[in-house]
Amino acid sequence: MVSDEITKMVVLADSSPILPSELALRAYELSTDAIVKETCFGLIVTGSEKAVNETIKELRRLDPSGIFVKDRGFPPGDSRRCRAVRGGGPRPGFHQLERESGILPSISYGLETIDEPLDTKGREKREKLKIGRFIEIIEEQSKEDVNG
Repeated sequence: MVSDEITKMVVLADSSPILPSELALRAYELSTDAIVKETCFGLIVTGSEKAVNETIKELRRLDPSGIFVKDRGFPPGDSRRCRAVRGGGPRPGFHQLERESGILPSISYGLETIDEPLDTKGREKREKLKIGRFIEIIEEQSKEDVNG
């Protein structure tokens, strides 16, 4: 690997209508100098910083709130990550990525709805709870818990 090359992971949220194979096809169509590898989570893109960033910029247009990008320390096939060299098992970081991908649909939803204004017309304005009343509520609850 040439020292000026970078590797990034393109991860799809489960809620994205795009499949990893569709993402890979689009990346191949772009004809940048980036090397693309399809994974179960999306893609691994390796190449010059310019080629990788150009590829990712175009891919994110397919689903801006459902495609996420993460730096990856090693290129595909690197012996420090390769399961064949390490004797099998999950790759280092796999379980972290699996955990992170589980919350991506919620993040996607937030990104899609953040530009929508909050509907505050139907909400009643509540008065702030006074500290004295708060203490009374705690004491009442404590008595109920003790008396059960």
